[in-house]
Amino acid sequence: MTAYPHLLEPLDLGHVVLPNRVIMGSMHTGLEDRLSDLPKLTAYFAERARGGVGLMVTGGYAPNWQGWLTPFGSKLTSHRQARAHRQLTDAVHAEGGRIALQILHAGRYAYHPFSVSASALKAPINPFKPRALSDRDVLRQIEAYVDCAALAREAGYDGVEIMGSEGYFINQFLSERTNKRTDRWGGSPENRRRLAVEIVRRTRERVGDDFLIIYRLSMADLVEGGQTWDEVVALGKEIEAAGASIINTGIGWHEARVPTIVTSVPRAAFTSITAAFKPHVKIPVVTSNRINLPQVAEEVLARGDADLVSMARPFLADPDWVLKATTDRADEINVCIACNQACLDHVFAKKKASCMVNPRAVRETELRLLPTRRTKDIAVVGAGPAGLAAAVTAAERGHRVELFEADEEIGGQFGIAQRIPGKEEFAETIRYYRRRLELTGVKLHLGRRADAADLAGFDEIVLATGVVPRVPAIPGIDHPKVLSYVEVVRGRRPVGETVAVIGAGGIGVDVSEFLTTPVSPDLPAWKAEWGVGDPTQLPGALAVPHPEPSPRKVYLLQRKAGKIGAGLGKTTGWVHRAALKNKQVEQLRGVNYERIDDEGLHVTFGPKREEARVLAVDNVVICAGQEPVRDLADALRATGRPVHLIGGADVAAELDAKRAIEQATRLALGL
Repeated sequence: MTAYPHLLEPLDLGHVVLPNRVIMGSMHTGLEDRLSDLPKLTAYFAERARGGVGLMVTGGYAPNWQGWLTPFGSKLTSHRQARAHRQLTDAVHAEGGRIALQILHAGRYAYHPFSVSASALKAPINPFKPRALSDRDVLRQIEAYVDCAALAREAGYDGVEIMGSEGYFINQFLSERTNKRTDRWGGSPENRRRLAVEIVRRTRERVGDDFLIIYRLSMADLVEGGQTWDEVVALGKEIEAAGASIINTGIGWHEARVPTIVTSVPRAAFTSITAAFKPHVKIPVVTSNRINLPQVAEEVLARGDADLVSMARPFLADPDWVLKATTDRADEINVCIACNQACLDHVFAKKKASCMVNPRAVRETELRLLPTRRTKDIAVVGAGPAGLAAAVTAAERGHRVELFEADEEIGGQFGIAQRIPGKEEFAETIRYYRRRLELTGVKLHLGRRADAADLAGFDEIVLATGVVPRVPAIPGIDHPKVLSYVEVVRGRRPVGETVAVIGAGGIGVDVSEFLTTPVSPDLPAWKAEWGVGDPTQLPGALAVPHPEPSPRKVYLLQRKAGKIGAGLGKTTGWVHRAALKNKQVEQLRGVNYERIDDEGLHVTFGPKREEARVLAVDNVVICAGQEPVRDLADALRATGRPVHLIGGADVAAELDAKRAIEQATRLALGL
C-alpha cells in the first residue's frame, strides 16, 4: 500500500518500463556548456538517479552552432562529444536510472548575432535580430535535429526531448506572432507546423522504434498571436502520428507577461490545460509547472489530468524526492519554494545553477557531506535559515549540536516571509528543517536567549543571530503612526487605509504586496488577475487581466532615483513590479524624508529639495534595511572564545537567504 498509487505506478512504453510517473524536467545548470564539466554533471544526475526518478531530461543541447543559447554554449554535434557523454549515461544506468537528452534550438532567443528563425523578427527580451531562414536552410536545421538525436543514441541516452515550446525555435515557426512566411513553412497552420512534424518524423526514422522521443508541445503560449486550441490539438495528433513516444506540456513563452513558475503561482495551476489536451491523443501525456509535493502530483494524476508529471526545480531542492515519497517519508522532502534565486536567476546571469534551499545542488563534487573524523560539541545560536542549515548539516556529519532560539518558534526571517501572500511556500522550508532537527538529534532550546555563560564548554560556537530592522534618522520616527515591517507582517499592530512604505528593496516590495493583497487568490482569481483564459476559447490562452482592487492606498518610496525593484531577481522581479502596478501602488523615487507628524509623511525630491509633498497617510512602515545582531559575538570575543558569524549576523545588507544558507552549509561541512 502507498499514499501515492498513481504517482508510483510503473508505465510500460513498450521497449522500456518507467518505474513511476515522475519525470525530472529539463533545466539548464551551466554544466552542459563545457565538456570539462561533464564529471560534475555526471555526479549531479547520478545522485538523482539514485533518488528514484522515473526518467530524467538533461538541460538543452543545441543541434548546431546557430541554435546555441549563448556563444559556445551547450551542443551535441560530434561523435567526440557523444563518446564523452558516455560517462554520464553509464553512471545514470548504473544507478538504475533513465535519461533523455533535450534538443533545444534557441532560434531568436539565441544570445548571439548569428541567430536564425522563421522570420527576421527580434524578440523583446533579446538585443539580437535573427536572420530569416531560406527553404534550404530550414531543411538543414531539420537535419541538424535528426543528427543530434542520432548522436544522443550513440552517447547512450534512452531518448531525446525535442523542445517545441517556451518560444524557442520550433515554437517560432508554429505561431503567427513570429512566422510571417508565405512558403511551405508558413502562411497557414498546416504549413507552420510542418517543421515540428518533419523533425519528429525524420528523427523516428533515424533512431528506430526502441528509442524515446518526447515532444514538448506549447499548449498555452500566453502571448498575443499565440496558437489557437485547434492548432495545438492538430499539432499533437500529427506529432503522435510522426512517431513521438510522449508529449510533454509547455506553458508560456519566455517573453510572456504572465508568471508561470514563480512562487506566487498556485500549485498545479496549468494541469487543466493538459487535461483538455489529453483525450485527443493515445500516447502518454505529461503535465508540468508548479508541482512540488507528492500529494499534489498524486491528485493531478488521480484526476486524470495527465499520465505523468514533470518537475525540474524540485529535484534541485531534493534529489531523493521520489525515494522519500516511495518510503512514506514525504515529510522529509526539502520542497522547492519556486524562489528562482539560485537556479534560473543564476542561469540568466550566466552562472552555474544551484538551489537556495539545497546549496549542494550542481555542486555535488564540491560540497560533499562526509562524516566527521572527530565529533565536536557545537552550539548554534539563532534558528533562522542560516542557523538551521548550520545545525542540521553539522548534525548530519555526526557532531553533537545544540540550537538556541530566542523566539518561541524556528524560522527567523522565513517566518516573516511565509506570511506574505504568494510566499506561503516558505513555510515548507521551515517544516523541512523542523523535521531534520528531530531526525538528526539536534537539541533545540526555544524561547531562550543564549548568553556567554550558556555557551561555555562547546568546541565550536556558530552565531546566526540575524538582524533587527534599521531605524532611519527621520524627525518624528517615534510618532505613533510609524510601524516596523515586522509589526505589520506579524499583525502586531493595526494598519490604516493609507500607508507609506519607506524603503523599496525586497522587503519594501513584499510589504507593499502584503498591504495590497490581504490573502493569496485562489486559482480562478489568480488566473483572472493575470489574464490566463480558457485555451479552447482564446488563442494562446491569453485573456484581459482583471486585477482585484487593493483595499488600501499605498505609496512605496526610495531614496535612490533609479527604478524601483531594480535589485530584485531577474526572473521574479518583473512579476513583483507588475503586481505593484496592478494594485496601483504609487512609486516615488529620489525621495528625501523630511519628517513624520500628525499630517503624515513630509518629503521632498531631488538633491536640491525643490519639490515638496505631504503624504497624508494613516501609517508609515519602515523597511529601510537591517542591522546585524552581534552583541553576543562581542561578549564571547571579550573572553577569548572563537566564534563563527553567518547569515544576517555576518552581512545584514538586503537580506539574502541564498547566501546565508550556502554560507552556513559550507561552514558546517568544514567543522
